[in-house]
Amino acid sequence: MPLPPRDRKPHFRWASLLALGFSTLLVLTGCGSSENAGSKHTSDSPVSGGTLRLAFDADPGCVDGQQAGQNVALNVTRQVTDSLTYQDPDSGELEPWLAESWDVNDDSTEFTFHLRDGVTFQDGTDFTAQSVKNNLRAIQDLGAKASLGSTYLTGLSDIRTPDDRTVTVDFDEPNAQFLQATSTMTLGFYSDATLAKSAEDRCGGDVVGTGPFRLAKYTPRQSVHLDRFDDYAWAPDSADHTGAAYLDAVDMSIVPEATVRNGSLASDQIDVDTVVQPQDEELLQASDYKILDRPNPGVVYNLILNESRPLFSDERVRKALTKSIDRDQLRALLSRYQEPATSLLARSTPDYQDVSDLLGHDPGGAAKLLDQAGWTMNHKTGLREKDGRTLSFTVKYWQSAPFLELVQQQLRESGIEMKLEQTTVANTEAARQSGEADAEFMNLTRSDPDVLRTVFDANGANRNRREPAQIDQDLDRSAGVKDPTERKKLVDDSVSALIEDAHSVPLVELSGVMATSPHVQGFRYEASSRFELYDTWLDDANGTTGPGSGPSSDAGSNSDSARGGTQ
Repeated sequence: MPLPPRDRKPHFRWASLLALGFSTLLVLTGCGSSENAGSKHTSDSPVSGGTLRLAFDADPGCVDGQQAGQNVALNVTRQVTDSLTYQDPDSGELEPWLAESWDVNDDSTEFTFHLRDGVTFQDGTDFTAQSVKNNLRAIQDLGAKASLGSTYLTGLSDIRTPDDRTVTVDFDEPNAQFLQATSTMTLGFYSDATLAKSAEDRCGGDVVGTGPFRLAKYTPRQSVHLDRFDDYAWAPDSADHTGAAYLDAVDMSIVPEATVRNGSLASDQIDVDTVVQPQDEELLQASDYKILDRPNPGVVYNLILNESRPLFSDERVRKALTKSIDRDQLRALLSRYQEPATSLLARSTPDYQDVSDLLGHDPGGAAKLLDQAGWTMNHKTGLREKDGRTLSFTVKYWQSAPFLELVQQQLRESGIEMKLEQTTVANTEAARQSGEADAEFMNLTRSDPDVLRTVFDANGANRNRREPAQIDQDLDRSAGVKDPTERKKLVDDSVSALIEDAHSVPLVELSGVMATSPHVQGFRYEASSRFELYDTWLDDANGTTGPGSGPSSDAGSNSDSARGGTQ
């Protein structure tokens, strides 16, 4: 099969690759001695040019980062938009990006950013203090469509622009978490022409940012194509180089089937599989494909129970769910890079604390709680009943999560029926927002413990639909506390309360696991565990990349300020 040139979109022969699947990988990679597996290294120094071809397992749905909240969409957005600050993925520290410095008042209600000179949008217009103001106001105007950004801007009262390079953001109440929020792609920036578009048009790809790549085309359920922004010259200081990105372009294909992604990687039709399945990791690694992983910070995969439903208004039933789950047993279905939950926060999250003692498997305790709640076992059906009703609930979900079926079996041993309905992102979100969902299976990535407030605060999103309590006061206070010791105590208390009262049933830590061909260099994760392609380059013996094939820039290696990646 002839290989497609790197400046063209990849062509997949779906039927043949589905048939070949993983056997193709076995044949082509063997013991790691094939050309594809190990012989394409031609240079130790970065070179410009070429098209990186990668595959997602799901459609982004919306490629406007101010609206989208799904990992696939945000992986696209991170390449197109920049942020005021950059968060180091190793230390968690914030450093300058579009803002070269900033000042925060004592009670974290006033944030002043001093912007760097010379930044432009991809349409040639200048990035100014007014751009910051227009974008933050646009996120507010999006309302519920800006599901994450609107929570980051809660209490925003005023935005002042005394000059083109200075912008001050004011909040009604302390909002210490806002500074970290300015490092996220959710608060990335678009040109005025983009902000004038409808939300639907922006979701469809009509967006212009300041990032190293332009979004050239989005074809729903098929592909996304990015082109290099040649005038880019404002990467964070910790980047490996300056000037434009190395890559000419990026082709992102939507390939739901793991076997097709495997075959495409093996036959050199893609360079990166962004969603490696656990059963494929060992062979890929043994065949010289690079496996990159990073635990997603933030809220782990968990079940959020709708407490407005009679079933889950009873705390004893909620607690019985937590006690019925043997999290260690879930390891059999997890990636070697994943872990059962030991908290509501992933261990890569700042202020994480192991509270696995609150998540122990206790089937006897679960049975006692359900007996107390009046749910008796029907030994014919193996399920508990009360007043003629079966103890049953439904979880609608869209992510691929094989371990949910094992959780389903474990709950059934306690007489609890959990029905699983895999559907679309839109359907799951509609069921949640309407209050019709019994329970929500979700995670939320953010490299800041304020993610708890975003999800669980009864005075805000209130995904449990519960009455406010002390826990919500702690969550609200944690958003305004600058003292790290005091903030950590509030976070720890909130996590313990959410688990002890079973407002959340933590299951598994999400970890991104990707595989790249050996000729892909500089591919890495940023702090929120999405990938960044600015420093990525192709070391390829096919002659499609090389010095001088890309735009001229001062894009030499900068080892003194290199940012390490998980490789």
